Amino acid sequence: MNQLVFATANRHKLEEIRALFPDSIQLKSLSDMGFTGDIPETEATLEGNALLKARFINERYCISCFADDTGLEVEALNGAPGVYSARYAGVDGTQEMRAKANMDKLLCELADKTNRKARFRTVIAYIDDNNDTHFFEGVVNGSITEAPAGCEGFGYDPVFIPDGYDVTFAQMPLFEKNLISHRAEAFRKFAKAITI
Repeated sequence: MNQLVFATANRHKLEEIRALFPDSIQLKSLSDMGFTGDIPETEATLEGNALLKARFINERYCISCFADDTGLEVEALNGAPGVYSARYAGVDGTQEMRAKANMDKLLCELADKTNRKARFRTVIAYIDDNNDTHFFEGVVNGSITEAPAGCEGFGYDPVFIPDGYDVTFAQMPLFEKNLISHRAEAFRKFAKAITI
């Protein structure tokens, strides 16, 4: 295998993942494939949404591909926003506008909570050349800050401090985040499985 399609339009995710794959694998995005539409995310679980996206592109282009879905699961909010993390605040607009609205809503929901424990969870669904499906998961535990900090990363990174650190994901350079993040863990498992 030397070419693989990542069913995402999120350029930040693509940058993170390209850094984790060996040079022998050419990672293509949806825009590289000429796809500019939206893929529905209508499932109730991360696993379901990841598979839905991977299957959508696999069936359209007849190519092995993978997709991921990631959720921020906050203990005091009974696991919310979870599978709805990307659309938690229900705001349209740019990725940056949606991310700010999501963080604002999260911090508002946690304003009177002392329990700030949370975890990021990523699930990858991979459909191979034989049309078999494989899943890979990564988790990182941490806590939610009281205010955003940092300008790296994307999504909820400015409000998430991983356990064992005193800075948010958004205050870390990408190489450091890629050592410990949920997405990095899931993609390392995936990359290892497809390059063995």
